[in-house]
Amino acid sequence: MEQEAYFLVVDLEATCDEDHRIPHHEMETIEVGAVLVDGESLEPVAEFQSFVRPRRHPILRPFCTRLTSISQTQVASAPLFPEVMEQLGSFLQGYPALLCSWGDYDRKQLLQDASFHRARLPFDGRHFNVKQAFADRLNQRPSGMAQALRTVGLRIQGTHHRGIDDARNIARLLPWALGRAAPSPPRRSPRSR
Repeated sequence: MEQEAYFLVVDLEATCDEDHRIPHHEMETIEVGAVLVDGESLEPVAEFQSFVRPRRHPILRPFCTRLTSISQTQVASAPLFPEVMEQLGSFLQGYPALLCSWGDYDRKQLLQDASFHRARLPFDGRHFNVKQAFADRLNQRPSGMAQALRTVGLRIQGTHHRGIDDARNIARLLPWALGRAAPSPPRRSPRSR
């Protein structure tokens, strides 16, 4: 991979239900979390976070609220997807960034939301799958983000399944996905006496 000026690590949370009463093609983003990472140092330089008001299924299911910790009040007063994409575009102004996410879900969800809302995405179409690159570099099968953090000796920070916290954690895995860091030896648990 050529040297990128910036990476934009994105993690989305979307409407969902444990019984799949919300089909995948009707899921909508309810939170965008993004961390802008300097391409040379791989250090975070800025963050973007916004809740998004869903239109198809405007009332969050209890499962979705439990999973994400996002409340109905937070999404009810949030801007719609097109406005959030405009805000994200303003945030990125002057930063040529490669879109990154853990897996391909977030990229596909952005495309689905853009199509439904007839919105323009502030990206050039390129995407870096951090999950696959991480697995390839460490010669493993792809796993979840929390497992990947444990693999390299890191602990999850923040609330799992919150867009901004997951984006921060994925940004921490970028050095390994890009081959710029070696995995730490597994930590030994203290022996009980």
